[in-house]
Amino acid sequence: MDVTNVTRDAESFTCNAYLVDGDRTTLVDAGAYGGVVDEVRRRVDGLDRVVLTHQHGDHVEALGAVVDAFDPDVYAYGAHDLRTHELADGDRVTVGSDDFEVVFTPGHAPDHVSLVSETALFSGDVVVHDDGAFDDGSFGRTDLPGQSRDRLVDSIRDLLDRMPATVEDMYSGHGGEFHGDVRAVVERALERAERREPKYPEE
Repeated sequence: MDVTNVTRDAESFTCNAYLVDGDRTTLVDAGAYGGVVDEVRRRVDGLDRVVLTHQHGDHVEALGAVVDAFDPDVYAYGAHDLRTHELADGDRVTVGSDDFEVVFTPGHAPDHVSLVSETALFSGDVVVHDDGAFDDGSFGRTDLPGQSRDRLVDSIRDLLDRMPATVEDMYSGHGGEFHGDVRAVVERALERAERREPKYPEE
């Protein structure tokens, strides 16, 4: 699978936005980086679809610019003016050339979904490898309105239940990509989230 983080060089706060080339060239999350359209154009001639993990501003601020530039289909769980396809738990969606299952994973956001294939996980913000709070297994914050640590814990457990043991590539909304024993990283994130301790001192 050919995956490029097209917001890697952004100096402003944004999520990781992943361009996946293939039969259905896909952008997983649009990010909040003004240069995302140029970064996509440098790598592909067109964009078939955008799949949103959730609709926090750092994941969707550049969506309008991406749609104006490429006119892709937009897949999202929650309602959005630019959404063309509604996602539901258990749906299948092609990202690049690979088939992914949609797993509803709220807690960090009420509309959060993760995407799981036989070999890869796009985890959005529900689980990340490293984010400055924890290394080698962290999770999205749950201290803001509309967020729930209990629901996030349930989501990570569900993700573990539905994630094949063959998954070796994790692409999360923040921090670095991870290649290796993804299940172990997700299990460590679950253990930390289950402690119910504040992730950040101000929580």
